[in-house]
Amino acid sequence: MAEKPAMVIGIDDSEQSTYALEWTLDRFFAPLAPNYPFKLFVVHAKPSASYAVGLAGPGAADVLPFVEADLKKIAARVLEKAKEICASKLVNDVVLEVVEGDARNVLCDAVERHHASILVVGNHGYGAIKRAVLGSVSDYCAHHAHCNVMIVKKPKIKH
Repeated sequence: MAEKPAMVIGIDDSEQSTYALEWTLDRFFAPLAPNYPFKLFVVHAKPSASYAVGLAGPGAADVLPFVEADLKKIAARVLEKAKEICASKLVNDVVLEVVEGDARNVLCDAVERHHASILVVGNHGYGAIKRAVLGSVSDYCAHHAHCNVMIVKKPKIKH
């Protein structure tokens, strides 16, 4: 039997990311259990402490250990939540990873490392200015990942 193609899902601590994970599991995994069409890798990019602090002046080195500890706690929480979501949908054959670095590079590297045929990312829905300043992970991946990229948008609630 041929090996299943790989799917990488990028996650962070946002609602959009959680939605993208749930949406993907509901459509590509849960209905087909246990004969999943993909080998699943869920990847969280943990920023480095120095990147998170930025180019701060004197004294920045003093806060780096605290920032690093917080980033590790956030990463553990993100993975635990992803694990719970997967388990709730009876998707237990999943590899959860935390990789340090910028999310754009981490996800594109994960695609290469796992020979993924599809990358799934959420969409934060930033406006043009915020997207220009912060950069869009989904936009970057759509242009640089060497596989298909599915951007899952959380529906906006209309008032």
